[in-house]
Amino acid sequence: MIKEKERQGSSGWVVLILGIIELAVTIYLAVAAVTSEAVVAAVFWTFLAVVGFVGLLGLFMVNPNEGRVMQLFGKYVGTVKVEGLRWANPFYAKRKISLRVRNFETARMKVNDIDGNPIEIASIVVWKVVDTAEACFHVDNYEMFVAMQSEGAVRNLATRYPYDTHIDNQMSLRGNTAAIAEHMKDEIQERLAQAGVQVIEARISHLAYAPEIAEGMLRRQQAGAIVAARTRIVEGAVGMVEMALERLSSHKIIELDQDRKAAMVSNLLVVLCGEKAVQPVVNTGTIYQ
Repeated sequence: MIKEKERQGSSGWVVLILGIIELAVTIYLAVAAVTSEAVVAAVFWTFLAVVGFVGLLGLFMVNPNEGRVMQLFGKYVGTVKVEGLRWANPFYAKRKISLRVRNFETARMKVNDIDGNPIEIASIVVWKVVDTAEACFHVDNYEMFVAMQSEGAVRNLATRYPYDTHIDNQMSLRGNTAAIAEHMKDEIQERLAQAGVQVIEARISHLAYAPEIAEGMLRRQQAGAIVAARTRIVEGAVGMVEMALERLSSHKIIELDQDRKAAMVSNLLVVLCGEKAVQPVVNTGTIYQ
């Protein structure tokens, strides 16, 4: 495993000034030697001018949030992250790597959720390079690697959860967006760790049923919501009826036989569970008439 080795590099301004002075002086002396027909001296100063020019080729620029990965005949030497004009061995190959935060949005993918329903899903991944050596040498193209692995992670995540659910404590893609985003981030990070990439954030940007089942699933979703709402209404109504009977019995307000209790329970459930307002009936007689 090749890990990043950070190097400072030399200040490029000092080398630039000295190189220009040395290059100008040697050229002047070489021309002077030629005019005086000193062939050996002319060759010598010309050689020094060439050396000075080659030395200036070692200058390179490092922008903010950028790294230069240096190699010497294929061997990794180090990475320079100090911004400004720097100088290193002219024979070093210097590859530019951006360390800035970047966004990647996956394409809209059609997958089946855990219930087998076809859905469309897309996500946005916020990432950056944290290890330039791994990004350069562990994968062939780290940007394409991020794209492919992100799409694979999103596809795999979508198959492990239902699109929606009315069951309590069951995680769904639509109902638990924060938790799903955290799981997505962890899975993508696990896949991209070998490429020297850090995932800062991952979230779903598009989520919908596939067009061919969207209308049917909408009716199913509405029916499920109605059933879930009715279930809660009935549970609450039964609790209220039970509480009413207990209060009447504990305070000894009225004694009811089983038939009257059944009638009272029936009336209360109609009142509490009905969709329309109930018209009251005033009984002017006794409870048995």
